[in-house]
Amino acid sequence: MLYDQYFIDDLKDRADLVRIIEPYAPLKKKGANWMACCPFHQEKTPSFSVNPAKGFYKCFGCGKGGNAFTFLMEMEGLNFPEAVQRVAEMNGVPLPEPIDDGQYQQNKQRKEERKQLSEQVIELNKIALEFWENELQSKDKKAKEVRKYLEQRGISDEIQKQFHIGFSPDSWDALLNHLTEKGADEKLIEQSGLVTLNEDRNSLYDRFRGRIMFPVLDVNGNPVAFGARAMGDDQPKYLNSPETPAYIKGQHLYGLFQSKDALRQKKFAILVEGYLDLIALYQFGITNVAASLGTAFTPEQSKLLSRFTKKVVINYDGDDAGIKAAKRAIEHLLPQDFEIKVLVLPDGQDPDDFVRANGTDGYNEARGRAATFLNFMLDASLKGRSLANPKQKAEAIEEAMPILAAIKNSIQKRESFDQAMNFYRVEDAGLKRELWLTVKNGHQSEPAFVQKQVRRATQAKMTVAEQHLLELILPDTELRDQVLGLLEETDYETLATAPIFAALYELQQQKLEPTVERLLNLVGGDEYFGDLVPLLMMSEPKRSAGDVIDDVFHDAENCIFTLRSMAIQNRLHDLSRELIEAEQTGDNARISHIVAEHLDLSKMHHSLLNKIAQT
Repeated sequence: MLYDQYFIDDLKDRADLVRIIEPYAPLKKKGANWMACCPFHQEKTPSFSVNPAKGFYKCFGCGKGGNAFTFLMEMEGLNFPEAVQRVAEMNGVPLPEPIDDGQYQQNKQRKEERKQLSEQVIELNKIALEFWENELQSKDKKAKEVRKYLEQRGISDEIQKQFHIGFSPDSWDALLNHLTEKGADEKLIEQSGLVTLNEDRNSLYDRFRGRIMFPVLDVNGNPVAFGARAMGDDQPKYLNSPETPAYIKGQHLYGLFQSKDALRQKKFAILVEGYLDLIALYQFGITNVAASLGTAFTPEQSKLLSRFTKKVVINYDGDDAGIKAAKRAIEHLLPQDFEIKVLVLPDGQDPDDFVRANGTDGYNEARGRAATFLNFMLDASLKGRSLANPKQKAEAIEEAMPILAAIKNSIQKRESFDQAMNFYRVEDAGLKRELWLTVKNGHQSEPAFVQKQVRRATQAKMTVAEQHLLELILPDTELRDQVLGLLEETDYETLATAPIFAALYELQQQKLEPTVERLLNLVGGDEYFGDLVPLLMMSEPKRSAGDVIDDVFHDAENCIFTLRSMAIQNRLHDLSRELIEAEQTGDNARISHIVAEHLDLSKMHHSLLNKIAQT
């Protein structure tokens, strides 16, 4: 124990619990208690009760309860000694000397030394920040180019000052010399990350040269690191500070210091990826925004954000990398019980480009159509995949499992799981039970396990049409060449025998006849094909040598029409699902595109059915 138990008990009795909780949950007086919507889970009707006289809180919705110490431990991720110190600070109570052995004193001394070193690095960062801000306003030719660039990007002088944007001169030692002139110690300069060591020459040089500088401030406004954007085609485009005594990657959010009041007032945050995305939104009056500093969003950043709001709209770039990053962010936000929506801007635009083209109203209108995290995740998991293909279906479900497992609220987790299973059209009761147990326990399943289980339960059965077509073409080289020339990939890609058709195309390109060994080598070691391929290869030719091909070709063509009709039906089913999603998000352009494709495919399907009926 670090503090005397009497002091801890006395501090708990003296703590102003209402004042401690108020920043996280706006409280209203109700009799002897205070009530609010619970800060630990999402609810519309207040069930979180605070009794200041007795010094405890209790949520009758999620069941969480405790005192001033436990509240800060959970809300701010503190350990018990830190929570005691925090409560004492908030209530103006001086801390007594802690009761512990020499190990505590050693740890305390090391912590004080790290804190002192961190503060010294921050002081150097302040000097560098001021230096680069002044350089931006200098008469230097490149500084003028940077100012012109910022003006073209619509970044006002006011915003530049608010975010302390600067310019690092294109010099090897401009900042180094400036820090030295200020009396900074060379060893400390090296530890600051502001310079780089040339080991061959055993000399230091400026890390940032000829770049636009974006200081990263902690929640108290101290510059702990810097991000630097290159001008022109210089590489890398973005260069960031390394970890230092003052900065650990993944523990800060860019713009949070400037935005924290707006986050509390508007009760939600917009999370973007880059410096310029955030600044562009800020320039257009959208100030409840934070950026994840170009790195993967971390659990520490999630905890930091949760101190200011429990609602977030993720607005990363709309490309594949941005979607992947959004899914990772969701996984880390869910354990903190955030209410999450995801905004994917049209045509893969980033927030910077979109808000400059469409203005504040256009951006807010788009944000109003942001998808729930679950709809986003489900839709993203099927991008480039089809539920009619067992392998692709298994991959999509595998992708969704970690996010479903990360949901904290048990009721929301079950409802989300059921919605996902309906979306993926999983009907096998045994499979759903196995997957639910994994999700319920919060475990991330092994990908091989998920894929094996899903493929087992959803393995497509070979249809009469595809079996008959393979029996026709496998023993007949001339017919096979003609049929493979007519088949389209969409005709067979969702079939149980799709790997066999793909293997036949590959053998045709290599001008090789199909054999059991060659086909099995190409379709892989699946047990299903190990039994099926030999049986199909035993098929007898459906015409004798010298017979005309017309009859068997007509038979094969009819099989193709049937398979194509089935493929169109599967696509029409997918389009119906996509149309519902587009209508939910109000995406009129996507709705028009889906309706047009649906009409074209319906006409094609009707035509195919007529051809089949005439045979």
